[in-house]
Amino acid sequence: MDTTTRGTIGSNGGRRRPAGRSGTRPAGRRDQRRPAPAAPPAGPTGPAGPAGARGPGRPPHVGPHHWFAERLLAVISGMRPVHSLLGHTVGPAYQQLVTLAPADPLRERLRPVVRRCGRFIPGPGVIEAFARVATGDRVTAMAFRLEQGPDLRWRCAAVEIRGPLP
Repeated sequence: MDTTTRGTIGSNGGRRRPAGRSGTRPAGRRDQRRPAPAAPPAGPTGPAGPAGARGPGRPPHVGPHHWFAERLLAVISGMRPVHSLLGHTVGPAYQQLVTLAPADPLRERLRPVVRRCGRFIPGPGVIEAFARVATGDRVTAMAFRLEQGPDLRWRCAAVEIRGPLP
């Protein structure tokens, strides 16, 4: 084979190299015929923007306190059995749920709904949360404490209800 032919074909068999550091074009340049890559919108509260700017198909980020508020309410209102939270509670919280849960759940009552859920983080691995629960025109306050275990799973450590039970 002629040495001049080998030099023009190159080591990659005549194929073009991908753009970038090892490519032939400068970094940062792209083919203008291709569409630009979609970048996430930047906003004051992070890459998703403020909560009001989310589209209809994009739910807001829900933390562990929201998940626990819904599950605790389902147990306290009698919609779910107490043992459904057996692996998600520590210490006396399970006994508190047994005490708070109705012995004979009434299915014809109005279904309680979590209206607002908030949290306070006193330290790493701890969330003290609250939820406002509405049942018709009645409002009940629910407070609970979540602790993160060594396996990084959140567990409920205490539950308290103020007002009429939902």
